[in-house]
Amino acid sequence: MAASMLSSNPTLASGPNYSFSQAANNAAAGVKEHSFYPYTDNGGSTLGISGSDFAILAGDTRSTSGYNINSRYAPKVFKIGGDDETGEGAHIVLSVVGFAADGQALKERLDAIVKMYKYQHGKNMSVKACAQRLSTILYQKRFFPYYVHAILGGIDDEGKGSLYSYDPVGSYERESCRAGGAAASLIMPFLDNQVKNNNQYIPGSGEGHELEARKAEPLPKEEVVKIVRDAFTSATERHIEVGDGLQMLVATKDGIEEVYFPLKKD
Repeated sequence: MAASMLSSNPTLASGPNYSFSQAANNAAAGVKEHSFYPYTDNGGSTLGISGSDFAILAGDTRSTSGYNINSRYAPKVFKIGGDDETGEGAHIVLSVVGFAADGQALKERLDAIVKMYKYQHGKNMSVKACAQRLSTILYQKRFFPYYVHAILGGIDDEGKGSLYSYDPVGSYERESCRAGGAAASLIMPFLDNQVKNNNQYIPGSGEGHELEARKAEPLPKEEVVKIVRDAFTSATERHIEVGDGLQMLVATKDGIEEVYFPLKKD
């Protein structure tokens, strides 16, 4: 009976012959590709600004998948090197935005390395050394990268605020300000203007090309906090993947302060 069934069905006559590279004979649209894509973009945005004696990292708390909101409180900024529950004792701050799972994995790996350094050497890892180590971590995964935009901040050996921004494979540089994530293209021009004083000139200093450019000067912490709030308030109005809440970590010589502000939820 089995032989008669095989002989009556030419598709099965030669036994099991389906493969993922060849569609079934009754497929409606010809060849079908079977593939797996390991990444997704969970939206949100982050930014960092460094001052004369502080560094601020901030991020919204919305997590999305396409047009769906997964969570209204998914942190994107973290304390590094402190207590697992409270974050007490941390001296470095990290923000990650992009694929949330990769961001969490990167944060946990860097946190473990900073804690191990303190255990082995009896002192805190410097922000400069941590910045180099984070670059190495990202570069080691260059063939299957962490799908995140990372920003690292803290206080350097001279007591000044320091900020480092990264691409997914470890290229980094020290900057005064940087935005990342879904609304980076909206926030970064605002920071260029308000923090770096790009394209600003001193009135009455000349005409045309003789105008004297306004020099960028470190801003006080209170003013930077206002700029961060304004940046995210405007980004929330213009981008559907940004909103719900604003989490801010302020690093100074005295430690890290966490501040939270509500954003629009629609």
